[in-house]
Amino acid sequence: MTPRRKILPLFIPHAGCPHNCVFCSQRRISGHLAPVTAAEVAAALAAMPFGVDELAFYGGSFTALPVQQQRELLDAVQPWLQNGLVGSIRVSTRPDAVDTGVLSLLKSRGVSAVELGAQSMDDAVLAACGRGHSAADTVRAARLVREGGFRLGLQMMTGLPGSSEALDLMTGERLAALLPDGVRIYPTVVLEGTELCAMWRRGAYQAHTVEEAVSVCARLLPLFDAAGIPVIRLGLNPTEALSAGAAVAGAYHPALGELVRSRVYLNRARALLQGSRPGDRIALGVCKSDISQMVGQHRCNLAALRAEFQPAELRVTEAAVKKGEITVTRASCGVRR
Repeated sequence: MTPRRKILPLFIPHAGCPHNCVFCSQRRISGHLAPVTAAEVAAALAAMPFGVDELAFYGGSFTALPVQQQRELLDAVQPWLQNGLVGSIRVSTRPDAVDTGVLSLLKSRGVSAVELGAQSMDDAVLAACGRGHSAADTVRAARLVREGGFRLGLQMMTGLPGSSEALDLMTGERLAALLPDGVRIYPTVVLEGTELCAMWRRGAYQAHTVEEAVSVCARLLPLFDAAGIPVIRLGLNPTEALSAGAAVAGAYHPALGELVRSRVYLNRARALLQGSRPGDRIALGVCKSDISQMVGQHRCNLAALRAEFQPAELRVTEAAVKKGEITVTRASCGVRR
């Protein structure tokens, strides 16, 4: 098993971004009201009891900040980067805020990874959300990031205004074709105080439900898995504000990633059980760490498979298989329903 990386997150909510996307409320998402300052960066590093693998500037659009502010934030990290207590630096930004000049600055200050908020690869969806950039900007920025020798991260959203499951899957396919080192998938959540919330309340936007998000993400996850691209985040990171009501509608669930991965197992099991007959005795074999995901929350996967295939017996057992694999053994007992 790969050990978890130690990451020091620092937030610049909405800083640098020249647009106000209909869904955006970085302050509610991150739980931080004001962008971090260079002095606060230095103080956070000085307070670290141990080193970290990565310092990450989250939220906002780092490369859209004034150049002097970018330098100040990155320069505050340099002593810890040079003594090895910080392994690397990651920044997040907009696709239209990337050029060779800004990438040269990042490279000179030890930044090794750049994440782009692509959100969608459909220009009509991007326009409906007020993103202010095109899908072509994402393709261009991704190329520049990779050519600059950085690790490339891409972020996408599902259930945006004007989107559909087909368009979300298209976005996934087009992002996978850009060969990122990792992807984050954020199903749309309606946050209090955003334009999307106003649209939802007046009936101009139908909220993306948790079930819809689980359904589409359970198709996106195997798409990225097949391309060897890790999905490093599924759904917003739970915060007190979100759990306390800032998420007024949409696909917010504190365990969304678990729900999606469980649905992937259900989909795989369904495919494997095609041709089963009512009354069969069925055992699904998975590796030990996958048993809970195969069973599903509150045993929902087993309930769905029993309703669909009507076996006389359905069990999940530990098997000597790789993570993600399922073996099926069936025995007819002569029972028909």
